[in-house]
Amino acid sequence: MQRKTLTYLHLPPDADLPDLGARPPFLAIVLAEDEVAEMWLWDVARWLVASGARYVQAWGKDAEAWIEAVDDAALEAVDYEDAPEDRRVLATAHDAGDEDVDEVFWFTKHRAAHPALPLDAVLVVHIASRPRKEAIETAYADA
Repeated sequence: MQRKTLTYLHLPPDADLPDLGARPPFLAIVLAEDEVAEMWLWDVARWLVASGARYVQAWGKDAEAWIEAVDDAALEAVDYEDAPEDRRVLATAHDAGDEDVDEVFWFTKHRAAHPALPLDAVLVVHIASRPRKEAIETAYADA
C-alpha cells in the first residue's frame, strides 16, 4: 500500500516548532541526524502527538529516546488512561547502525499500519543542521 502524501519538514536542533494546522491523523518519520537537547526532544514528541501523529518511526541518533518520549507524550495526551483506538499512537525505533533509512521508508510504504485508522499522510521530520529535502523525497519515492 502506498501512502498518498509525503510532506518533508526540516527542523534544525532546538528550532521553534511550526503549527502543522488541521490535518488528518498521520504517520511521522523522525530522521534524527543530529543530537538534540533532551527537553527539545520531549517537546517535539508532544508536538507530534498533539498534531495528529498516530504512528511514529524514529531513525538515527537516539532513536530509542525518541520512541520513549513519543510513548510518554501519547500517554500524557489521554491523561495516562487507556487510549481509545483512534487516539492510540504506535511507535518504533530504527537504529541507524542496523537499518538504512531506505529500509525504514520501505516499511512505511508497504507495512506500517494503524489498527484503527487509515494513515494516508506521511510527515518526514528531518532533524539536521542542513535540509536534504530532494534527496530524502527521492529516497522515499524509490523505496
